[in-house]
This record gives sequence, structure tokens and C-alpha cells, in this order.
Amino acid sequence: MQHSLVPDLSRCTLCGSCKAVCPTYELAASEGMSARGRLALVKGLSEGRLIPSPLLNDRLFSCILCGACSGLCPLGIDIPEAIYRGRHMLRKSDRKRAFLRYLVKFSTSWPDLSFKILSASRDILLPFLSKRKLIPFRPELPDQPFHVIEQVHKVPKKKGRVAVFTGCSVNFFLPHLGESLVNVLQSLGYEVILPKDEVCCGAPLRALGMDEEAAALAKQNHRVLSRLRVEAILSLCPTCTLTLSHGYASLIGKHVDKAMDISVFLSDKLEQKSAIDASTTYHDPCHLRHSLGIWQEPREIITKAGLTLKEPLESGCCGFGGTFSVSYREMSQNLQKRQAENLLDTGAGTIVTSCPGCMLHLGQAIKNRPVIHLIELIEEAYCLRTLYQEPVLAHGA
Repeated sequence: MQHSLVPDLSRCTLCGSCKAVCPTYELAASEGMSARGRLALVKGLSEGRLIPSPLLNDRLFSCILCGACSGLCPLGIDIPEAIYRGRHMLRKSDRKRAFLRYLVKFSTSWPDLSFKILSASRDILLPFLSKRKLIPFRPELPDQPFHVIEQVHKVPKKKGRVAVFTGCSVNFFLPHLGESLVNVLQSLGYEVILPKDEVCCGAPLRALGMDEEAAALAKQNHRVLSRLRVEAILSLCPTCTLTLSHGYASLIGKHVDKAMDISVFLSDKLEQKSAIDASTTYHDPCHLRHSLGIWQEPREIITKAGLTLKEPLESGCCGFGGTFSVSYREMSQNLQKRQAENLLDTGAGTIVTSCPGCMLHLGQAIKNRPVIHLIELIEEAYCLRTLYQEPVLAHGA
């Protein structure tokens, strides 16, 4: 593994720029719960001045890994990568998340078996996991994963060829989003490939300090995806896109070329639609905006679809953060509630986001209007608008 951690942290001047945007610091108001404080803790741990302890574990694992801090560092220090490395050093001493590590390792090693077990015992296992606070909420399970459908979706007059990296959340919990993406791509003339041997991107493992296990998945995905002859490798999940395009460099020294978010690929391929009597507001997923720098394209797509976009006066993290929402439920729910209120205050009829996790998490707090993925909006506007009996786009709001 390739980490230039100590030289990177030695450059930190303790200016505090990263501290100003840290969502957990805003809630806890403690230096150890800020980006700057965590950098100092990782530096002390890596130099042997600090030893593992429950308090140190709590400070480093409570980072939501949103990436808001990195863009503000005047020296360009990769703060999330430093946190990942710190967690890796603490993984053996962190007993609080030992069972969670077991579950994540099992589910990423045998995903199809895990889905079958979960489906067969959903009335027993899901309540158990919820009671043990090992899942942030009880998800609705589909009848079958997305990847059971055919691997190649052809079109009569092929304009191009793309691959879709499905990701775990879409594959096992939200397969309708994958179907929407395939539908949109085919309507634009693109042949769609679903790589058969795709595995989890590895982000949940890295978040728990399990770098070796994540690297094994990274090698598998790189081997599968790098040999595809496609224009782009698209994902509906910003965390997957970030991991493939940037995170693998730290794990295996190489990244997946052509991995990109759907909004970047589609923004210049969609025509302007006539305005309709519908409004929406948009929630920026942290990894999409902060780590990938993608802000404009989703908004362009929304306005191209003919909707009125209402921006919230304030905006922030939804509080999901994958395993963060399990280990730090109170903080997660506080962030969730605040961002839900920000979005609802716009008065928009629909909440749109580009992340399956944000969509599920915000949907737990917002019950009086639809919370949808951007691809659903695109599908309705460009493929199905005249076919929907009950459109997901609320009118007149």
C-alpha cells in the first residue's frame, strides 16, 4: 500500500481552514471532533506519541469522511486519506465496531448469499440488526438484485457503448435506479454493459480501516473494468465513482479510467425541454460536490428538464456517511434533520439528489413529498413523462 502520510501531515500549519466546514465539529464543538484535531491525532499515532485507546478510536471513526475539508486546505493535504490511514492503524484495537466489520466483510465477500439470507429472514434478521443498531433504518428489499438481468443491453442504431458500475446499494436495494439508467442510456442510443464480475467498490471496508480487504476488491474491479472497450464507466453513486477514480490510487497505485458520475456524462446529451409547472430542490452529495467537484451539471440537467430549481438558503451534509450513520446515530440524525429542514424550507415539490445513500437517508426524514434520484427525474422528463399515471415530479409546488 502506498501512503505518504507522515510527510503530508508534517506540512500542516494548523491554520484551521479545514475546521470551519467540518460537520461533526459544528455539532460537537470539540477540537478532537474537527478535521484539524483529527489530523493532529493521526500524526501523533503514526509517530508513536499516541497509543490506541477507546477515546482515540472514537475521535478518528467519528469523521463522516465527507471531504468538505480537503478543498479548503491551502497546502492540499488529503485529509480523508489521512483519516483512512489512522483508522487502519486502529482497526485491531477498535472493539466497538468489531461485529460491524464482520458483517461488512461477509456481505462484500459473499454479496449474493448475503442478499438471499437477508431476503429469506427479513422478518427476523432486519429487526435484529435494527435493534442492535447495526443498520440506520430497515430498508425495503426488492424481489431480486439488479444484476440478475442481462449483461448487455443493445440498441438498434448504436451511437456509443458505455458500462455501468452498479454498486451495492443500487444492486441490492434500489434496482429500479439501475433500470432507469439503462432506459435513459438506451433512449440516447447507447449500448449498455453490466460487468459480470464487478464487486463492491470497497468504500465501506476502508471506512472501517480494512485496507487489505478493500485492496483485494480494488484489484478485482480494476482488472474487470480496465479491459472494457467503452466510452465511459458510469455510476449512480458518487462514493463508488470517487473510489474508482481516485481512491484506488492509494490502495493499489492505479485508478479506473473513464469512471464518471452520470450527470457529467449526460449533461451535454439532453435537450432543453419546455417548462412545466413543477419545482424541485437539489441536495448535493458530499463526495460529488466536495471530492469530485461536481456541482453545476446536476443543476443544468434539472433546468433542462423544464423544472424550476429552488436552492436552499443553507445546505450541508445529510448525515448518512455509510457506516457513520450506524456508529454515530445521534449525530447522523441531527445532520439529517437539519438538512431535511433546509430542503423543505424551499417549498419545492420534489427533493432530488444524486446519491442512493442520501436518497434513502433523507427519505427517512421527509415523508410529505418525493425524494428521488436524479436519474429518475431524467427518465421521467426524457423517456416517460407522458406515460406516468402518478409522476414523481410534484406539480404546482
